[in-house]
Amino acid sequence: MQIAYCTWSMMKTPFEEGLPVIAKIGYTGIELAVTPRWPTELYSLDAARRKRIAELLQEYNITLAAIAGHTTVCEEDPDKHAANMKRLRDTIDLADELRQEGRTPVVVSLVGGHVDDWGRLKNLVVDRVGELGDYAASRDVIYAPEMHSGTAMDLPRKALWLLEQVNHPYVKLNFDISHCEIVGMPTEEACNAMAPHSVFTHVKDQRGIYPYHEFLTPGSGPYDYVRYLKAMHAAGYTGFIGMEVSVMVQRKPGYDPFVDAALGYYALLHAFNESGVPLER
Repeated sequence: MQIAYCTWSMMKTPFEEGLPVIAKIGYTGIELAVTPRWPTELYSLDAARRKRIAELLQEYNITLAAIAGHTTVCEEDPDKHAANMKRLRDTIDLADELRQEGRTPVVVSLVGGHVDDWGRLKNLVVDRVGELGDYAASRDVIYAPEMHSGTAMDLPRKALWLLEQVNHPYVKLNFDISHCEIVGMPTEEACNAMAPHSVFTHVKDQRGIYPYHEFLTPGSGPYDYVRYLKAMHAAGYTGFIGMEVSVMVQRKPGYDPFVDAALGYYALLHAFNESGVPLER
Protein backbone atom coordinates (compact mmCIF):
# COMPACT_ATOMS: atom_id res chain seq x y z
CA MET A 1 0.00 0.00 0.00
CA GLN A 2 0.92 3.67 -0.33
CA ILE A 3 -0.36 6.88 1.26
CA ALA A 4 -2.11 9.49 -0.88
CA TYR A 5 -3.27 13.01 -0.08
CA CYS A 6 -6.74 14.14 -1.14
CA THR A 7 -6.76 17.76 -2.35
CA TRP A 8 -10.36 17.92 -1.14
CA SER A 9 -8.48 18.82 2.06
CA MET A 10 -7.12 22.02 0.44
CA MET A 11 -10.24 23.95 -0.45
CA LYS A 12 -8.41 27.29 -0.59
CA THR A 13 -4.84 26.31 -1.47
CA PRO A 14 -3.62 26.40 -5.09
CA PHE A 15 -2.42 23.02 -6.34
CA GLU A 16 0.87 24.55 -7.48
CA GLU A 17 1.52 25.73 -3.94
CA GLY A 18 0.28 22.61 -2.19
CA LEU A 19 1.90 19.79 -4.15
CA PRO A 20 5.54 20.54 -3.24
CA VAL A 21 4.64 20.55 0.46
CA ILE A 22 2.63 17.35 0.16
CA ALA A 23 5.58 15.64 -1.54
CA LYS A 24 8.00 16.90 1.11
CA ILE A 25 5.80 15.52 3.90
CA GLY A 26 6.11 12.08 2.33
CA TYR A 27 2.93 11.37 0.37
CA THR A 28 3.52 9.36 -2.80
CA GLY A 29 0.07 9.80 -4.33
CA ILE A 30 -2.59 12.44 -4.71
CA GLU A 31 -6.32 12.60 -5.41
CA LEU A 32 -7.16 15.72 -7.41
CA ALA A 33 -10.47 17.38 -6.46
CA VAL A 34 -12.09 19.02 -9.51
CA THR A 35 -15.42 19.88 -7.89
CA PRO A 36 -16.90 23.40 -7.85
CA ARG A 37 -15.39 25.82 -5.28
CA TRP A 38 -12.04 23.98 -5.29
CA PRO A 39 -8.93 25.59 -6.83
CA THR A 40 -8.69 22.87 -9.48
CA GLU A 41 -12.37 23.01 -10.47
CA LEU A 42 -12.78 21.06 -13.70
CA TYR A 43 -13.75 23.88 -16.03
CA SER A 44 -11.10 26.23 -14.66
CA LEU A 45 -8.37 23.89 -15.94
CA ASP A 46 -7.34 25.17 -19.34
CA ALA A 47 -4.75 23.39 -21.47
CA ALA A 48 -1.83 25.24 -19.90
CA ARG A 49 -2.96 24.44 -16.36
CA ARG A 50 -3.49 20.78 -17.18
CA LYS A 51 -0.01 20.61 -18.66
CA ARG A 52 1.42 22.26 -15.54
CA ILE A 53 -0.33 19.75 -13.25
CA ALA A 54 1.15 16.87 -15.24
CA GLU A 55 4.61 18.47 -15.09
CA LEU A 56 4.42 18.95 -11.33
CA LEU A 57 3.32 15.36 -10.74
CA GLN A 58 6.31 14.18 -12.73
CA GLU A 59 8.72 16.66 -11.11
CA TYR A 60 7.78 15.55 -7.58
CA ASN A 61 7.34 11.87 -8.50
CA ILE A 62 3.73 11.83 -7.30
CA THR A 63 1.19 9.33 -8.59
CA LEU A 64 -2.20 10.67 -9.61
CA ALA A 65 -4.08 8.05 -7.62
CA ALA A 66 -7.57 9.34 -8.44
CA ILE A 67 -9.62 12.35 -9.52
CA ALA A 68 -12.54 13.38 -7.30
CA GLY A 69 -15.35 14.54 -9.55
CA HIS A 70 -18.21 14.36 -7.04
CA THR A 71 -21.37 14.91 -9.12
CA THR A 72 -24.78 13.36 -8.48
CA VAL A 73 -26.38 10.82 -10.79
CA CYS A 74 -29.69 11.12 -8.91
CA GLU A 75 -30.85 14.38 -10.49
CA GLU A 76 -34.38 14.00 -11.88
CA ASP A 77 -34.58 17.25 -13.84
CA PRO A 78 -33.58 16.29 -17.43
CA ASP A 79 -31.54 19.42 -18.15
CA LYS A 80 -29.66 19.32 -14.85
CA HIS A 81 -29.04 15.60 -15.26
CA ALA A 82 -27.62 16.16 -18.76
CA ALA A 83 -25.24 18.79 -17.37
CA ASN A 84 -24.17 16.45 -14.56
CA MET A 85 -23.45 13.59 -16.93
CA LYS A 86 -21.45 15.91 -19.17
CA ARG A 87 -19.37 16.99 -16.18
CA LEU A 88 -18.69 13.38 -15.26
CA ARG A 89 -17.75 12.47 -18.84
CA ASP A 90 -15.47 15.52 -18.98
CA THR A 91 -13.87 14.41 -15.69
CA ILE A 92 -13.23 10.99 -17.21
CA ASP A 93 -11.65 12.75 -20.20
CA LEU A 94 -9.40 14.72 -17.83
CA ALA A 95 -8.31 11.50 -16.13
CA ASP A 96 -7.42 10.09 -19.53
CA GLU A 97 -5.50 13.26 -20.43
CA LEU A 98 -3.48 13.15 -17.19
CA ARG A 99 -2.82 9.40 -17.50
CA GLN A 100 0.53 8.26 -16.13
CA GLU A 101 2.49 5.43 -17.67
CA GLY A 102 1.53 2.03 -16.33
CA ARG A 103 -1.62 3.21 -14.51
CA THR A 104 -5.31 2.99 -15.27
CA PRO A 105 -6.83 6.34 -14.21
CA VAL A 106 -9.58 6.43 -11.59
CA VAL A 107 -12.49 8.87 -11.23
CA VAL A 108 -14.22 8.91 -7.84
CA SER A 109 -17.70 10.37 -7.37
CA LEU A 110 -20.59 10.33 -4.94
CA VAL A 111 -23.85 8.92 -6.24
CA GLY A 112 -25.73 11.81 -4.63
CA GLY A 113 -29.36 11.93 -3.63
CA HIS A 114 -30.73 11.55 -0.12
CA VAL A 115 -30.63 8.49 2.11
CA ASP A 116 -34.41 8.10 1.70
CA ASP A 117 -34.16 8.10 -2.12
CA TRP A 118 -32.54 4.71 -2.61
CA GLY A 119 -35.67 2.59 -2.93
CA ARG A 120 -37.16 4.97 -5.47
CA LEU A 121 -34.02 5.77 -7.46
CA LYS A 122 -31.76 2.72 -7.21
CA ASN A 123 -32.66 1.34 -10.65
CA LEU A 124 -32.10 4.78 -12.17
CA VAL A 125 -28.68 4.85 -10.48
CA VAL A 126 -27.88 1.45 -11.99
CA ASP A 127 -28.70 2.69 -15.50
CA ARG A 128 -26.70 5.90 -15.14
CA VAL A 129 -23.67 4.29 -13.51
CA GLY A 130 -23.72 1.66 -16.25
CA GLU A 131 -23.75 4.43 -18.85
CA LEU A 132 -20.76 6.06 -17.17
CA GLY A 133 -19.02 2.70 -17.04
CA ASP A 134 -19.40 2.37 -20.81
CA TYR A 135 -17.97 5.85 -21.34
CA ALA A 136 -15.12 5.19 -18.90
CA ALA A 137 -14.31 1.96 -20.75
CA SER A 138 -14.03 3.89 -24.02
CA ARG A 139 -11.27 5.94 -22.34
CA ASP A 140 -9.73 3.04 -20.35
CA VAL A 141 -10.62 4.84 -17.09
CA ILE A 142 -12.23 3.30 -14.00
CA TYR A 143 -15.33 5.01 -12.59
CA ALA A 144 -15.62 4.46 -8.82
CA PRO A 145 -18.80 5.50 -6.99
CA GLU A 146 -18.40 6.18 -3.28
CA MET A 147 -20.66 4.98 -0.48
CA HIS A 148 -21.32 8.06 1.68
CA SER A 149 -23.49 8.72 4.72
CA GLY A 150 -26.58 10.82 4.07
CA THR A 151 -26.63 10.03 0.35
CA ALA A 152 -28.80 7.50 -1.44
CA MET A 153 -25.94 4.95 -1.40
CA ASP A 154 -25.01 5.14 2.27
CA LEU A 155 -24.28 1.50 3.19
CA PRO A 156 -21.95 -1.24 1.91
CA ARG A 157 -24.87 -3.50 1.02
CA LYS A 158 -26.19 -0.82 -1.36
CA ALA A 159 -22.77 -0.30 -2.96
CA LEU A 160 -22.31 -4.04 -3.46
CA TRP A 161 -25.84 -4.37 -4.88
CA LEU A 162 -25.05 -1.58 -7.34
CA LEU A 163 -21.85 -3.32 -8.46
CA GLU A 164 -23.69 -6.62 -8.92
CA GLN A 165 -26.43 -4.99 -11.00
CA VAL A 166 -24.11 -2.91 -13.16
CA ASN A 167 -21.64 -5.80 -13.58
CA HIS A 168 -19.13 -3.68 -15.48
CA PRO A 169 -15.33 -4.17 -15.53
CA TYR A 170 -14.76 -0.39 -15.50
CA VAL A 171 -17.01 0.27 -12.50
CA LYS A 172 -15.40 -0.32 -9.09
CA LEU A 173 -15.76 1.39 -5.69
CA ASN A 174 -14.13 4.09 -3.63
CA PHE A 175 -14.12 3.00 0.02
CA ASP A 176 -14.28 5.58 2.82
CA ILE A 177 -14.21 3.61 6.07
CA SER A 178 -15.42 6.63 8.08
CA HIS A 179 -18.94 6.22 6.69
CA CYS A 180 -19.05 2.66 8.00
CA GLU A 181 -17.65 3.67 11.38
CA ILE A 182 -20.32 6.32 12.01
CA VAL A 183 -23.10 3.76 11.55
CA GLY A 184 -21.44 1.33 13.95
CA MET A 185 -20.18 -1.27 11.48
CA PRO A 186 -17.11 -3.16 12.73
CA THR A 187 -13.90 -2.38 10.84
CA GLU A 188 -13.25 -5.95 9.76
CA GLU A 189 -16.80 -6.42 8.46
CA ALA A 190 -16.60 -3.22 6.42
CA CYS A 191 -13.15 -3.97 5.01
CA ASN A 192 -14.02 -7.55 4.11
CA ALA A 193 -17.08 -6.34 2.21
CA MET A 194 -15.64 -3.29 0.45
CA ALA A 195 -11.89 -3.73 -0.02
CA PRO A 196 -12.02 -6.47 -2.71
CA HIS A 197 -14.06 -4.16 -4.96
CA SER A 198 -12.25 -0.88 -4.23
CA VAL A 199 -9.68 0.95 -6.36
CA PHE A 200 -9.15 3.87 -3.98
CA THR A 201 -9.89 4.80 -0.38
CA HIS A 202 -10.49 7.71 1.94
CA VAL A 203 -9.68 7.75 5.63
CA LYS A 204 -10.68 10.39 8.12
CA ASP A 205 -11.01 10.20 11.89
CA GLN A 206 -14.45 10.27 13.43
CA ARG A 207 -16.43 10.07 16.63
CA GLY A 208 -20.13 9.72 17.30
CA ILE A 209 -22.92 7.99 15.40
CA TYR A 210 -24.65 9.40 12.30
CA PRO A 211 -26.24 11.93 12.16
CA TYR A 212 -24.69 13.16 15.43
CA HIS A 213 -21.12 12.45 14.34
CA GLU A 214 -18.02 14.55 13.88
CA PHE A 215 -15.32 14.00 11.30
CA LEU A 216 -11.74 14.71 12.38
CA THR A 217 -8.28 14.71 10.83
CA PRO A 218 -6.48 11.35 11.13
CA GLY A 219 -4.35 11.50 14.24
CA SER A 220 -6.67 13.84 16.15
CA GLY A 221 -9.35 11.32 17.11
CA PRO A 222 -9.88 7.82 18.51
CA TYR A 223 -9.85 5.68 15.37
CA ASP A 224 -7.63 2.59 15.38
CA TYR A 225 -5.71 2.75 12.09
CA VAL A 226 -3.58 -0.26 13.03
CA ARG A 227 -6.72 -2.38 13.14
CA TYR A 228 -7.92 -0.81 9.87
CA LEU A 229 -4.66 -1.47 8.01
CA LYS A 230 -4.54 -5.07 9.23
CA ALA A 231 -8.12 -5.58 8.05
CA MET A 232 -7.43 -4.03 4.64
CA HIS A 233 -4.29 -6.12 4.23
CA ALA A 234 -6.17 -9.29 5.19
CA ALA A 235 -8.87 -8.42 2.64
CA GLY A 236 -6.22 -8.18 -0.08
CA TYR A 237 -6.15 -4.44 -0.69
CA THR A 238 -2.84 -3.17 -2.11
CA GLY A 239 -3.68 0.31 -3.39
CA PHE A 240 -3.53 3.81 -1.96
CA ILE A 241 -4.84 4.89 1.43
CA GLY A 242 -6.16 8.39 0.79
CA MET A 243 -5.89 10.84 3.71
CA GLU A 244 -8.85 13.22 3.58
CA VAL A 245 -9.74 16.19 5.78
CA SER A 246 -13.48 16.80 6.01
CA VAL A 247 -15.02 20.17 5.24
CA MET A 248 -16.22 19.97 8.87
CA VAL A 249 -12.59 20.46 9.89
CA GLN A 250 -11.71 22.93 7.16
CA ARG A 251 -14.47 25.30 8.31
CA LYS A 252 -12.92 25.68 11.76
CA PRO A 253 -11.11 28.97 12.46
CA GLY A 254 -7.37 28.79 11.88
CA TYR A 255 -7.42 25.64 9.75
CA ASP A 256 -3.97 25.12 8.22
CA PRO A 257 -4.03 22.47 5.47
CA PHE A 258 -0.30 21.81 5.73
CA VAL A 259 -0.44 21.17 9.49
CA ASP A 260 -3.28 18.70 9.04
CA ALA A 261 -1.58 17.12 6.03
CA ALA A 262 1.45 16.37 8.20
CA LEU A 263 -0.70 15.19 11.12
CA GLY A 264 -2.62 12.76 8.90
CA TYR A 265 0.48 11.44 7.17
CA TYR A 266 2.39 10.72 10.35
CA ALA A 267 -0.65 9.14 11.99
CA LEU A 268 -0.88 6.73 9.06
CA LEU A 269 2.88 6.19 8.90
CA HIS A 270 2.88 5.28 12.60
CA ALA A 271 -0.02 2.88 12.01
CA PHE A 272 1.84 1.17 9.16
CA ASN A 273 4.90 0.79 11.39
CA GLU A 274 2.85 -0.60 14.28
CA SER A 275 0.74 -2.92 12.14
CA GLY A 276 3.55 -4.49 10.14
CA VAL A 277 1.54 -3.97 6.96
CA PRO A 278 3.98 -3.25 4.10
CA LEU A 279 4.18 0.41 3.01
CA GLU A 280 5.64 1.27 -0.36
CA ARG A 281 7.53 4.58 -0.44
